Amino acid sequence: MHKELADRPDIITTEIEAIGFYRKMDTKATVEEMIAGKYVLVEEFYSNGLQVLNELRRNLLLKYQDKTFQGQRDFRAAFRKASHRLLLKVKENKLVVKKAPAFGWLELLYPDVSEFYVAFPEVQGMNSSWQWYEKGLEVKTLNLTLHPYYGTYFPTRFDHLKLFDKWLKKYEGSKENAIEIGVGSGVLSFQLIQNGFKNIFATDTNKNAIIGVAQESKRLGFENIIELNHGDLFENCNTKADLIVFNPPWLPAKHTLEEGIDKAMYYEEELFPRFFEQALEHLTPEGKIVLIFSNLAEVVDEETPHPIIEELRANKRFRKELHLKRDVRASSRRTKRRDAREKEKVELWVLSPKVK
Repeated sequence: MHKELADRPDIITTEIEAIGFYRKMDTKATVEEMIAGKYVLVEEFYSNGLQVLNELRRNLLLKYQDKTFQGQRDFRAAFRKASHRLLLKVKENKLVVKKAPAFGWLELLYPDVSEFYVAFPEVQGMNSSWQWYEKGLEVKTLNLTLHPYYGTYFPTRFDHLKLFDKWLKKYEGSKENAIEIGVGSGVLSFQLIQNGFKNIFATDTNKNAIIGVAQESKRLGFENIIELNHGDLFENCNTKADLIVFNPPWLPAKHTLEEGIDKAMYYEEELFPRFFEQALEHLTPEGKIVLIFSNLAEVVDEETPHPIIEELRANKRFRKELHLKRDVRASSRRTKRRDAREKEKVELWVLSPKVK
């Protein structure tokens, strides 16, 4: 995998008409210009950009006061649109303003461009991602520290991984071939390898996930066990597997999905029917599917159908072998959660094909 194949934030490489924002300027007036469609270029200090974003948030919160789920979504969409008109200049892989964070993605993702403009929120995202990439993410169920690549989904809570680990340790079937759909940062595939699986075909629609897991597999000495594929579901897969593992997105999409993290979080209506139809073709007669899911969508809106229960009810392809649930711990023990996640449970489903 070459670096230039990675998905990266959009940049502007041509000269543009922009309002230069300096510390002593009128922030309110600048924000109004941004909302009206003008570009603003952060000058002098990186913190000047933070000042503009704070004012933008304040301005839009006055306009978007609807606190419903949809109202909050509308606010975020307006904020995203306007905030991406706030630009920073990059020269020779570094931000031009003073006291700016330094991170390696500018060099790794843009080796071919020496000078360009990039949106301030994209810089914040790259900076945050670089901290995780450098420092690593400790995954106790693996007893490993992983380094998630830019633009790749990685877990920040681990209840579902513990559930999968508990099931894997009791699994007594064949460990010859496994398929993981949606490899992300590689955690489930690495759990399979640590539990004795010999060959894994792992796939993802996100290029950056494939690049990242390729790097990690090489570092960990797993590259001869795992075959990586950039594609949709079982595209390019000729394997019949003893085990198919899928940790799909947990929330139904109510918007048009973008590649990358968006598709790791939200699913389109046809994702599950397509998955089950194709999975049946890629299982050995004794093979099993393991799905790691959550009841979060039902907690947010009890009218939301559960896609796995829908499959079992509507089609005669699979039978339920096992359904485990586990409470989700709060992200922080100090916070008393009052949001939807209080009632959230992670789920592990084991399905096997019905004998024809």
